[in-house]
Amino acid sequence: MSIFSDSDSTVGLPDPAPSATLLGLAPNASIEPGHREQASTDRSGFVAQTHPDGVVFAESAEDVAATLRLATLHRVPVVPRGAGTGLAGGSSARTGEVVLDVSRMNRILRIDPVEQLAVVQPGVLNAEINAAAGEYGLFYAPDPASTAICSIGGNIATNAGGMRCAKYGVTRESVLALRVILADGRELRTGRETIKGVTGYDLNALIIGSEGTLGVVVEATLRLRPTPVATATVAAFFPDVESAARAASAVVAARIQPSMMELMDGPTLEAVDAATGTDYRSRGAAFLLVQTDGYGAFLEQDVVLEAVRPFAGSCGKAADDDEAAAMVSARRDAIPSLEQMGRVSIGDIGVPRGRLAEAVTGLEEISAATGVRIFTIAHASDGNLHPMIVMDPEDSVTEGPAKDALGQMFFLANRLGGTLTGEHGVGLLKRDWVGAELGDVSVGVQHSIRRALDPLGILNPGKAI
Repeated sequence: MSIFSDSDSTVGLPDPAPSATLLGLAPNASIEPGHREQASTDRSGFVAQTHPDGVVFAESAEDVAATLRLATLHRVPVVPRGAGTGLAGGSSARTGEVVLDVSRMNRILRIDPVEQLAVVQPGVLNAEINAAAGEYGLFYAPDPASTAICSIGGNIATNAGGMRCAKYGVTRESVLALRVILADGRELRTGRETIKGVTGYDLNALIIGSEGTLGVVVEATLRLRPTPVATATVAAFFPDVESAARAASAVVAARIQPSMMELMDGPTLEAVDAATGTDYRSRGAAFLLVQTDGYGAFLEQDVVLEAVRPFAGSCGKAADDDEAAAMVSARRDAIPSLEQMGRVSIGDIGVPRGRLAEAVTGLEEISAATGVRIFTIAHASDGNLHPMIVMDPEDSVTEGPAKDALGQMFFLANRLGGTLTGEHGVGLLKRDWVGAELGDVSVGVQHSIRRALDPLGILNPGKAI
């Protein structure tokens, strides 16, 4: 009998005693209140009403397998967790659940500079991979704004993107192979260490983005790339955010493939200025940062300038690497700056790139209609917007105006031919709108796949689909 519930992971669960049995037998288990409270939420703005029954701190693949065998035996729901930096409540856990924390599995096992790959454990931080790869003149392309604090296991769970996904793609394009522990403790290996390979179904792609509902990643083989020989940076400021969005669409229309194209609206610039002492908002009501790289970086830079100039109040080339790095830092500082203003819930809608201006206009209308403060940044090169709701500490993101605003964001994206989530995942916060985007047939097929790999429904119940 399955304990999985489509609506609430606590509905139909057995008596809590089985989780106590698991925690008594599992390696490195803790029922300390601090550990349980920390594992109840992430950086999404979701506030848990209850805490998980305990946390297992896995230190090896064997620990993960042993814990999942016990979970299957005793019918205990398990929530996989890495660095806890998720933005959709995907690793948040509640009463009746046990958290399987893999953050201690944080070793880089191997870097092969000839094949240009790295083999890592799931708890390794994104920035640590890049630091190690950099010693060989290589880099790992996916780079979420939280690169310094997010782990590769969480990146894989949500198919994370980041600023360089403009040119190099999201996590799925940079993961060659995975070692996964299934719900019953069996080990599954997906993918291979070659660039090409089509033997069998693509289980590698299936696991990536599945939010810990199909298995727990214990090892990943990542594709590295040569560090670009040159990088050129354009910074442009605009009278309004709609003009910045139109400029971004113009860059796409110019057939340029930037390595980075990031948009920030005026309120976000104000927040960054207040937190870091910069003065970007005085230069305009919106900011577009564009980078090109490779041998043709500076030739492409000129095309970018030509494309954005008709829309911009001012634009120009970064004077040197330090100025370029400061502008990238300003973009990375957006979320931490807003977190100083209140509790932040970060949206993640995607729209066709040519409709970016319509999307930012729609977000302004949603803010006005709901009374919710919305600050917008975007990976403008691929139409992925992050409208961020800033709330008072006592406000909730799961009900009231904030929840209404999140729903309106989805329907805005849907009307424009877009998606509910570009790279943060569904987690707990966005499940209400999954069916409207996917349709009954797709949802049914996906539930069938989930039941095939986890027939008891013990892996991250109530999340993703």
